[in-house]
Amino acid sequence: MVTRRAPLPDGPAPGGGYDVVVVGAGVVGCAIARELARHSLRVALVEAREDIGEGSSKANTAILHTGFDAVPGSLEARLVREGGRLLAAYAAETGIPVEPVGALLVAWDQDQLDRLPGLADKAVRNGHHGTRPLGAAELYAREPHLGPGALGALDVPGESVICPWTTPLAFATQAVRSGVDLHLGCPVEKVRPGGPDAPHRLVTRRGVLRTRFLVNACGLYADAFDALLGRTDFTVTPRRGQLVVFDKFARPLVRHILLPVPGPLGKGVLIAPTVYGNVLLGPTAEDLPDKAATQSTAEGLAGLREQGGRILPALLDEEVTAVYAGLRAATGAEDYRIAAHPELRYVTVGGIRSTGLTASLALGRHTVGLLADAGLDLGPERPLARLRMPNLGEAFPRPYRDAALIARDPAYGTLVCHCERVTLGEIRDALAATVPPASLDGLRRRTRARAGRCQGFSCGARVRALFEEGVR
Repeated sequence: MVTRRAPLPDGPAPGGGYDVVVVGAGVVGCAIARELARHSLRVALVEAREDIGEGSSKANTAILHTGFDAVPGSLEARLVREGGRLLAAYAAETGIPVEPVGALLVAWDQDQLDRLPGLADKAVRNGHHGTRPLGAAELYAREPHLGPGALGALDVPGESVICPWTTPLAFATQAVRSGVDLHLGCPVEKVRPGGPDAPHRLVTRRGVLRTRFLVNACGLYADAFDALLGRTDFTVTPRRGQLVVFDKFARPLVRHILLPVPGPLGKGVLIAPTVYGNVLLGPTAEDLPDKAATQSTAEGLAGLREQGGRILPALLDEEVTAVYAGLRAATGAEDYRIAAHPELRYVTVGGIRSTGLTASLALGRHTVGLLADAGLDLGPERPLARLRMPNLGEAFPRPYRDAALIARDPAYGTLVCHCERVTLGEIRDALAATVPPASLDGLRRRTRARAGRCQGFSCGARVRALFEEGVR
């Protein structure tokens, strides 16, 4: 069941209420709900916004990490390593586009070059044994458009790019089809903790939810939600990352994910292909006090262009398709901030940084294990609903090129968005899906409509009309 706006149901029968409520429907919350759906539990996934994946999950670098550079022995290192394997297999099973392009960690001065052996050693300690150093000649043979002056690189095979929009949608869809209730547009304003035999009561703008166990997957607002239960374990500082998306004509300029040697604020500015056929430059790393500061700035974009021009000079001659900014949940710690509070029947899944997409399925398993340790009776496992997601990847078959599909249904041969070659059939399917979009931006993340070089100038009116009519 998916609900929006209407008063909340009291909970699934029998007895009302839920066994578990997961608050926050980003990629991590959706993964936790999906994992809980393996069991005969009454589960709800609650999201303040009108759609899933509306926070950090929709605005990241879309990399499926190997975890080669995580802090060895940390929880993040383990979950990224496990999650990467799980998500790669899940993507192949469900049709989420992934391209294993590999990464090159490029050294531009002697100090950076001297640090590469230490990063290779860290990779080995993280269970990644495929890294190797490249000299300048081999580096330029691998990346002929790289700017002058690079001294060498660390080759990191296994790093991939993935669709960050389809991934949380797949988790949420599978969870709902397997019995989870998804309540959207449902911000939690108060929590009245329950006693040993009494449920928690979540006061929302749409009514009250009762639950025996509670999971905080609120991303940027994980600390604020913690405070509703009297916890002050950490503070989230939003770290803004601005990014530039270049047109598909730029795609031949880059063959790998080009990474810098990491600095104190993270991995730094990278250049990477995307599964949609574009090239991505970014992100910046700006610590801010405002958890809604997703605006791009002239200074930030100018800084990206300056750095991008050194890494890949020809990139600056290409057209820019879009710019965007996302916020990461920085907590001042080099690890996730995950904690179980058995006395409250409550688990916090906080401080999930840019690796959260990769680690999401492992985070789901880990969180369900913590709930079980806190007293939740999981009962026997059951199979999840089978799932196959629409393909948004440029390197994989798209409906507009499928003659047999078009012969069966001409809507898949009727282009609506010519820049991204999105068809009427795809838009119709998205609007009729298990978790349909609540906005034109939600429709864009499900189909790529309006995401191309004209940014909806040509197709915008038609797409809006189809959205409002529901493709009747």
